[in-house]
Amino acid sequence: MILLEIKNRIIEETLKLRFEGAKAGNKAENVDVTFADFDGVLFHISNPNGDKSKLRLSASLKFYKELQEHGADELLKREYATYLCAVEQGYNISLEYDLEKIAAQPAEAVEEIISKAALIKRNCFSSVFEKYFNFQEKGELGQQRAVIHYRDDETMYVEAQHDRVTVIFSTVFKCADDIVIGKVFVQEFKEGRRGSTTAPQVLFSHRDPPMELQGTDARVGDNIGYITFVLQPRHINKQARENTINLIHTVRDYVHYHIKCSKAYIHSRMRAKTSEFVKVLNRARPEPKGERQRKTMTGKTFVQAD
Repeated sequence: MILLEIKNRIIEETLKLRFEGAKAGNKAENVDVTFADFDGVLFHISNPNGDKSKLRLSASLKFYKELQEHGADELLKREYATYLCAVEQGYNISLEYDLEKIAAQPAEAVEEIISKAALIKRNCFSSVFEKYFNFQEKGELGQQRAVIHYRDDETMYVEAQHDRVTVIFSTVFKCADDIVIGKVFVQEFKEGRRGSTTAPQVLFSHRDPPMELQGTDARVGDNIGYITFVLQPRHINKQARENTINLIHTVRDYVHYHIKCSKAYIHSRMRAKTSEFVKVLNRARPEPKGERQRKTMTGKTFVQAD
């Protein structure tokens, strides 16, 4: 199955184009690009105060205040210390790059700068995961469960226990077909665990929240589903946690992306089958009555009336 990119391709390509132009000594051009990502995240790449020698990357996350409670500001300072700047109005994070300084750096360093910038949304999400992974690793139990409303009607819950970290995503299915396909899709996670005993346990709950959320304000309804990941210490240790964060923060989008792909494939197969049936019907249609031209064995043509 296709894995969604954890980097933002537009950020990556836009910065790469501008940085390469700066290294080549090309004249700087005006930049003003606004675009969206999954989960209602907005980005804006522009020249601060019209200064073409600088680029500013800003990001807006509706749920950023909730991430701040779990150390998002500290993590961003750690990752982008030299590039953090005054936040652009209407956004939560802003990074500023001086093209002249970028041009003076080696190619490997520029690639790393671009890669980190393209991971800005992922790094915002990672603060809550790192915090609870550390709780479990250090045995600091009894911490309040993290609740992140990453979409208007959908929520992520993270909780550390003595032998695991539980991550639960609530999601809304827009139609009954999505529920059926979603169940089948999540079942594949369970099947995958049979082939790899090191894979995390994955559970799916429909209508009612899982036991971990009983007694909370977790939503209930026919179009509500809950995907639970049970992460063991081997998934969250220092060597594995980066990959775990890369994969788990896109789970909701990953599931819905493949639901849409499955429906598109089913529709394409239905159209292809319908086209085959139409061809069969056309071949079975009797010829219209009337005069028909026929040929004799000598090649002469004559008209025969039916």
